[in-house]
Amino acid sequence: MGVTGPIRVVVAKPGLDGHDRGAKVIARALRDAGMEVIYTGLHQTPEQIVDTAIQEDADAIGLSILSGAHNTLFAKVIELLRERDAEDIKVFGGGIIPEADIAPLKELGVAEIFTPGATTASIVEWVNANVRQPTGA
Repeated sequence: MGVTGPIRVVVAKPGLDGHDRGAKVIARALRDAGMEVIYTGLHQTPEQIVDTAIQEDADAIGLSILSGAHNTLFAKVIELLRERDAEDIKVFGGGIIPEADIAPLKELGVAEIFTPGATTASIVEWVNANVRQPTGA
C-alpha cells in the first residue's frame, strides 16, 4: 500500500455504554506511542464510527465495549466496513467480553480482543505489529 506517516487509529465507544475512562487511557497510550488518535466520544453508532474512520483515513478502529452488546456492535462495524469497501481498516477492541465470545468475534473479522488486565504496552505493541500489515503476515 505504501502508506507512510503515523498509524491513524479511531478509538470509539459504540452504543449506550457511558463509561469511557478505559478508552481515554488507550487513546492516550496510542498517542504517546506516536500514533494519530481520533477519539469519537460516547454513544456512537456503528455508522458514525465507520464514517469517521473512512473520513479520517484511519488504519484501525479500536472499540471499547462494556455494555454487553459486543457481538452486535462489532458485527455491525465489520459489516459496514465491508459494505463501504474499507476492509483494510483493522478492527480491534476490548472491554468486558467473555472468553467464549472472543473466537466467534475473531471469525467475524475482529483482529484482536483485549480483556480486562491487558496492559497499555501490550495494546500499543499489538497495534504497531499488526496494523498496516497484510492479513496473515
